[in-house]
Amino acid sequence: MTEIEVRRTDDGEDRSRFEVVVTERDGSASFDVTLTRSDRDRLAGGYPSEEAFIRACFGFLLQREPRGSILGSFDVGVIPTYFPEFERAIAGSAG
Repeated sequence: MTEIEVRRTDDGEDRSRFEVVVTERDGSASFDVTLTRSDRDRLAGGYPSEEAFIRACFGFLLQREPRGSILGSFDVGVIPTYFPEFERAIAGSAG
């Protein structure tokens, strides 16, 4: 079973920063993730919190690639560069 822990580390004017720890049977990995206000407003409106949205983003990523393939530090806005279906899928899984 995969556990995804999300902790806000900074809440700036233009973006929020999170530490995400993904734990699986074979170990864990930590990620530094940012979310711009514009992406939050556009994509995360259906989620109860930014942390819930970031958790859903990692759920999306882990369905498509192993934990070790995910960039160690990234902004949510780059995900559609690798997975064009991201915005449609993430909006559809809100709630």
